[in-house]
Amino acid sequence: MKDVVGVVGWQDGEISQADAGLESAWTNIRAGLRRDVGARMFDQWLKPVRLGDYCAESQTLDLLVASDFSANFVSGQFGDRLRMAWRSAGAGVREVRLRRAPDATGPRLLEVVHVEPPVPTETAAPVAIASNFLPRHGFDDFVMGETNRLACSAAQAMAGEATPRFSPLFIHGGTGQGKTHLLHAIARAFSAHAPTSPVLYMSAERFMMEFVNAMRANETMAFKGRLRAARLLLIDDIQFIAGKGSTQEEFLHTINDLIDSGARIVVTADRPPQMLESIDPRILSRLAGGLVADIQPAGLDLRLAILESKRAVAGDPPVPDAVIDFLARSIRSNVRELEGAFNKLVAYGQLTGRSIDLDFAQGMLADAVRANARRITVDEIQKACAAHFKIDPSEMRSKRRARAVARPRQVAMYLAKKMTPRSLPEIGRIFGGRDHSTVIHAVRTIEALRESNPDMDADVRALQRLLEG
Repeated sequence: MKDVVGVVGWQDGEISQADAGLESAWTNIRAGLRRDVGARMFDQWLKPVRLGDYCAESQTLDLLVASDFSANFVSGQFGDRLRMAWRSAGAGVREVRLRRAPDATGPRLLEVVHVEPPVPTETAAPVAIASNFLPRHGFDDFVMGETNRLACSAAQAMAGEATPRFSPLFIHGGTGQGKTHLLHAIARAFSAHAPTSPVLYMSAERFMMEFVNAMRANETMAFKGRLRAARLLLIDDIQFIAGKGSTQEEFLHTINDLIDSGARIVVTADRPPQMLESIDPRILSRLAGGLVADIQPAGLDLRLAILESKRAVAGDPPVPDAVIDFLARSIRSNVRELEGAFNKLVAYGQLTGRSIDLDFAQGMLADAVRANARRITVDEIQKACAAHFKIDPSEMRSKRRARAVARPRQVAMYLAKKMTPRSLPEIGRIFGGRDHSTVIHAVRTIEALRESNPDMDADVRALQRLLEG
């Protein structure tokens, strides 16, 4: 890799040995970014970024920041903007990578965080709190819906001034559904009213790495002391310590001591405690002994609400309702991907001056939409209908003709015809070896009932929303 920057400082104008074209392009890009994201956000996150190594063969440029945390944040928040800006600059850069500078003395990603409140003055503008917690991840910008209401309410209680009635709080859910967002929100809200109380946030993987390193360096007592000093401990993705015996033993002692001392503990995982494999039963018992709250995949209403909240602060170019509806219905896998798709559209529009319309959104996000496309199966439809109408799933294939069984079966056949590519004979076979004419009769019956019976129409609509995610 060709070294284009001699890393000598962090202030503007201290770049040496830089390629003139890259430096000139970077100056213009910085000016555009400051205008687009605002002076405050730019000064906090983008102003310290420096040019790093450039590889002409792969057309990849390294951008250097002061810490792992900054690299992760800038990459997640501004990565698409930076990439598109460099591609538009004509400087021969196709890809950018955010990296911690070799000479950086800033904090590593996951450390004990002691948040000091800003010192108020009569003339100074409010100063953003400097911490390892993402400033955009607070309770104010966490959109609550039915699928995450319990987890969000419990997180707010855990962060409040009053001592929570439960600890630990165990939040579980799939990737990208908002678990880490809630951890950062808890930390920031707690630190706002208890600024002198130590807060410790780390992933379970980081916990394991630091514990192993402490043992090798004969510094286990210092490691234990740092953990037990916390008044709020936040551990992300606890499933990653599965099978790690000594790490689990230390984690168990840690949470026992913290619970006994009245500290608050929040743990996240991708599944509930009883489904975690190769985790010490004593840990699972402790975690399940507090409050267990889940975050289900966001439904259509919540996805729309999330996009509305982002549109309200996105600025120009405007995002029309048709695009918001398209995104909400097309990107269903998780909230993180949904927000990323929205950010991509807005960033491209801001950097290129392109207006955002439905055709543009469909073209830009074609790959993401294809990745999110999910084929609904007849088995899923049968299970959903059985649960909705409160019958046993086996009745979908039975020969019983009682109305309490036959009507849900007809609804399931109707949905199978409307929502899957299965042929009529295939659907009939799946429903207990029935003839295709039976499926046709079921489809026509439910279509007629939807027109004449509002309750039936509401049932079918509810099932369609459920199956579509």
